[in-house]
Amino acid sequence: MKQQEIDYWITAMLKKHERVSDLNITAGKALQVESDGVLVPVDVIPPVTSLTPFQTEVFALNLIGGNQRLLRDLITKGSCDLSYSLSNKVRFRVNIFAQRGQLSIVLRKLETKIPTISAFNFPNVFLDMAKEVNGLILFTGATGTGKTTSMAAILNRINEERQIHIVTLEDPIEYMHPHKKATFNQREMGDDFDTFASGLRAALRQAPKVILVGEIRDRETLEIALTAAETGHVVFSTLHTIDTGQTINRILGMFEQDEQPQIRNRLADTIRWVVSQRLMPRIGGGRIAALEILRTSLRIKDLILNGETEDKTFYGVVTDGATRGMRTFDQHLLELFETGLITEEVALAYSSHRSEIMRGMDTIKSSRGEKTSDIGSLAMENEEEEDPFSNW
Repeated sequence: MKQQEIDYWITAMLKKHERVSDLNITAGKALQVESDGVLVPVDVIPPVTSLTPFQTEVFALNLIGGNQRLLRDLITKGSCDLSYSLSNKVRFRVNIFAQRGQLSIVLRKLETKIPTISAFNFPNVFLDMAKEVNGLILFTGATGTGKTTSMAAILNRINEERQIHIVTLEDPIEYMHPHKKATFNQREMGDDFDTFASGLRAALRQAPKVILVGEIRDRETLEIALTAAETGHVVFSTLHTIDTGQTINRILGMFEQDEQPQIRNRLADTIRWVVSQRLMPRIGGGRIAALEILRTSLRIKDLILNGETEDKTFYGVVTDGATRGMRTFDQHLLELFETGLITEEVALAYSSHRSEIMRGMDTIKSSRGEKTSDIGSLAMENEEEEDPFSNW
């Protein structure tokens, strides 16, 4: 199999649907693309009804292109990450991984157009995030929920308004930011630095005002990020947590009990925003993001310093924080349901507290003169039923 054949496969896969997000190369299956969250097969000439292990291996090795670091990662760790460009027109984030002695590949299509806050209809508080001069701003959620896009939109706003130095540490680089008012230096893991911790430590000597760290994967990276936020930098990063409250608790959980007082004080002083994202099907096709937004406040700081109680929770404070731009997933889901962007079933499936969102939807349906659900049955629900994301 030659490079031209691989590029032909990729081109054919991209043309299959308008909203292709991922390309899936797995032995025993046809070529597949993910469109609107669903995998669908792709026809090519000559036809490929079932990929062989040899074909997936050759595909993977062509993408790696003899890079010894990537080959070493694949052999020793079982997977490797890289970026790939198709004729300088389309870029992909690629993960190659071993499974049952065979290689599989997933290529995530990267958007080449820099996102903007207005074009993506992001909330106005994103403009406030772009004005921050220090502190930690976290975006959380599962893989593929749009965290990188959200951060790119904010960085683009900073790029348009502030004459500062911005350093990004990415794995791999997704959006290629041009120099506008700001000076952008974008570094890719593997080629420009070896770990997020070492890249972040080096960034502190590169005189940036804003630093983006692709992901906080370990305690060392978190500690350096906190130090950077404490010393006058704005640090953007991501975590794989399901909501804003769990994000704070996950960070605290990285430290031992005797370290808790110190880390609680540091986090209370440095955290500025936490945005959690969930991507869901949209009425009429495509997908739409629900956002939960936490903003630092005296009540949030009190929860970080002293912990949650039965009467005081992050969920409760965020619910009451609308005047400061805060909102829970459930509040945003109700807004999307009311404006006809998502169905009732989707709202329930992606909710954090099912009883809360059912009461809200009943209010909306009642105002429309529609039949409401049986509220009495909600009393029988237990906490596991209310939180479908508790096992994430």
